[in-house]
Amino acid sequence: MGSSLINWFLSFSPIFVFLFLMIGKKWSGAKSSFVSWIYTLILSFIFFGANPTLIGYAHFKAIFLSLDVLLIIWMALLFFHISNLAGAIQVIGNALATFTNNKTLQVLLLSWLFTSFLQGLGGFGVPVAVTAPLLVGLGIDPIHAILLASIGHGWAVTFGSMGSSFQSMMALSGIPGSELAPDTAFLLGVMAIISGFLIVQCYAGFRSVWKNLPFILIIGSILGIVQYELATNGLWTVATSGASIVALGAAYVLIKTGVIEKKKNRLLQAQDLQKGTDPTHPSLLLSISVYLILIILSFTVNLIRPLKAFLGQVKLTYEFPEIVSNHGWITAPENGRVISIFTHPGTILFAASIIAFYLYRRKKFLDKTSCMKILAGVKKSGLQSSIAILFTVSIAVIMSHTGMIAILATGLSKLVSSTLYPVMTPFIGALGAFISGSNNNSNILFTGLHMQTAQLLGLNVNLVLAAQSAGGALGSIFAPAKVIVGCSTVNLTGKEGSVLKKLIQYGLLLVACTAAITLCMR
Repeated sequence: MGSSLINWFLSFSPIFVFLFLMIGKKWSGAKSSFVSWIYTLILSFIFFGANPTLIGYAHFKAIFLSLDVLLIIWMALLFFHISNLAGAIQVIGNALATFTNNKTLQVLLLSWLFTSFLQGLGGFGVPVAVTAPLLVGLGIDPIHAILLASIGHGWAVTFGSMGSSFQSMMALSGIPGSELAPDTAFLLGVMAIISGFLIVQCYAGFRSVWKNLPFILIIGSILGIVQYELATNGLWTVATSGASIVALGAAYVLIKTGVIEKKKNRLLQAQDLQKGTDPTHPSLLLSISVYLILIILSFTVNLIRPLKAFLGQVKLTYEFPEIVSNHGWITAPENGRVISIFTHPGTILFAASIIAFYLYRRKKFLDKTSCMKILAGVKKSGLQSSIAILFTVSIAVIMSHTGMIAILATGLSKLVSSTLYPVMTPFIGALGAFISGSNNNSNILFTGLHMQTAQLLGLNVNLVLAAQSAGGALGSIFAPAKVIVGCSTVNLTGKEGSVLKKLIQYGLLLVACTAAITLCMR
């Protein structure tokens, strides 16, 4: 018994070290993951029978898994920085504020729909950093601007950034997206509606929630239903962005036709769709068109089966042999992750980025110096998170190959009932995202643990993993790293603590709602 308990604590210690460095020492994700990786290596050799062959294959597998996700992340950042430098993001954001005179609807359009749209294609702190200044421009105080923008996009994180977080969970669990997507999309779809309610409550109080109830229910339902349909039909890479575009279109129609408001609205004039009000920025039509091109490319590649089969012939994969630790822990042989080069979301994003750059360059919204500025922005945004992902994936694979995750899962299955565990899962996911600043990293850290624990407890593995990812998505909105980025854009540097304190309250409420829904679904 004593030996088992010691092994359990030793198995948990890599996660504890990572948490301690992130929270206690306030280190960056890259630095914390590197030191935790070194610690995990030493621990695995001394106590868990790691050998050079095991470690070599573990790192090869980690690089392979990381490549799958990092290709999406870097190409998503490339696409975002091209649009941002050309001024398209600002044009779309400013246009949304002209749809209506109703301040509450303006807030919903920006902090709920626009942030979700940005999360669908970029993520990594971008939605709050871009939207918060626009909300301040509407007369909202900076603290509430950060709160509103953060609350609004949490539901969109898992299938956002071209589904990179979901891709990580698929890779580490070995479960196809068609099986993982339904429960995940349902949970997040419900949270999309609840997020709309919380935004209005935070901005204008409960009375305003009741007044705007029809708009929130209609648009929230569209977000959830469209995301669910896309995600469950193999289009999880565009599930968030597609849902956001449809919802934005529906919101425009509802407001323009007077279904929501009978009074005359100060709507966007038709000529503004044809040419921008500022000659230094692209028109709204051009700004939107590059995103529509991305959606069309994704649909074309994924839905036209002959084309998908033709492009999918070039694949990158590796057959991993059986791996045995010195203590006899066996990792069965497996084919590993299959990366289809020409149908990969990263490749589709790259193609859309080239088209977007050409269109903006042709209209002279980008110049000869733009390439270097774009690449510098991508490097600044992606380098640290990429390092953190590589090392956290390495930690997770080493723990799996030496039996540490199995030991943790066995211990948890004995301590926690099958009823309580699904309730705990979203909070564990939120904790991982809070610490690492990323739902993706949270999924990497805990997917293996949740999967094995759920199997031992006889639970629905797909539902438990869905709860992990949903909790991680919502927990990421109050991650200190994201709060710091957001505060820097609205002159709140040094006041991050005040924002974080309020944001945690809303974030934990969303996570608790996820836990309650998960309990009802089990």
